[in-house]
Amino acid sequence: MAQILNTDVLILGAGPGGAATALFLAKENIPCIVVDKAVFPRDKICGDALSGKVVEILNRYDRSFVEKLSLDPIQLNCWGVTFVAPNLEELSIPFRNKPKKTDEKREIAPGFITKRYNFDHFMVKEVKKHAGVNLMEGVEIDQFVKTPEGFTCSDKSGNYIIHAKLVIDGSGAHSQFAKKIGKLEVEKEHHCAGLRVYYKGVTGIKEGNYIELHFLKDFLPGYFWIFPLADGQCNVGVGMRSDYVGKKRINLKTELNNIIQKYPQLSERFKNAEPVDDIRGYGLPLGSKKRAISGDNYMLIGDAASLIDPFTGEGIGNAILSGYTAAQQAKEAIEKKFLRTALKKMR
Repeated sequence: MAQILNTDVLILGAGPGGAATALFLAKENIPCIVVDKAVFPRDKICGDALSGKVVEILNRYDRSFVEKLSLDPIQLNCWGVTFVAPNLEELSIPFRNKPKKTDEKREIAPGFITKRYNFDHFMVKEVKKHAGVNLMEGVEIDQFVKTPEGFTCSDKSGNYIIHAKLVIDGSGAHSQFAKKIGKLEVEKEHHCAGLRVYYKGVTGIKEGNYIELHFLKDFLPGYFWIFPLADGQCNVGVGMRSDYVGKKRINLKTELNNIIQKYPQLSERFKNAEPVDDIRGYGLPLGSKKRAISGDNYMLIGDAASLIDPFTGEGIGNAILSGYTAAQQAKEAIEKKFLRTALKKMR
């Protein structure tokens, strides 16, 4: 027999967006249910970079939480980004001036780089500290029925039926809710195909652990990246608009290896490097088109809302920012007892 649960707010997905939403709701003493089909820790294919946007929003939750992250060995402090243009000219931009080593006061870096396996688990552990958050791992919700009060949601196994007045969907790029209820479809001209592989032995990392985005002439409209990691490895990958990949029949795996070998400034840095895992692919729904990402009794956040930056590929920062925004809107809707006028503002 299915277990029946009732909640004002149901969050689909416990990745950065869903976890951030739960944390900000907990800060407002608003209980919620969070469901995720995975059991944490789990891997997530990603570039692994946490921008200043992430730091800023998480500081609104709790500055000590960010400081705890900055001291955790899972992450690497990041002080800037290097852009490489098609003519191979470089532009390095610091996120903020790095303090001198002689400074007595330790300053938290403006950005971090950490594998999603570690960061998402870090966030989930914080979520679990809040008694008002019911985190249900290993539960895949795939049935959604609109009701006058909100939604009735159930899982594949028929173990749970959840009645929610508001659904906040942060279940990622392959969200069933976004497809079935939000009516969002993959549009290849607003979608990026990406590959990621971890390397060890890559040299030439700029002091301050700058992330690198290479916009190479032979690989447009796409880019190649190198992001250093705390364990001495690097996250290396490529991303290109999906419509071009399809039209030109581009093999991204072949292109990734070709880029490393073709460009002298890269081949020298990879001379003694070697991959430590398999090349893995993923899709990036880009925020290059205005879409309706909310409606009656629901909001979409993060990748489920197609909010990935079309220029840099940043997804984590936009997921956390949208989670924060969704939590604030949920608070207003609850205070107004889900009046129609309050729900309309979610659109």
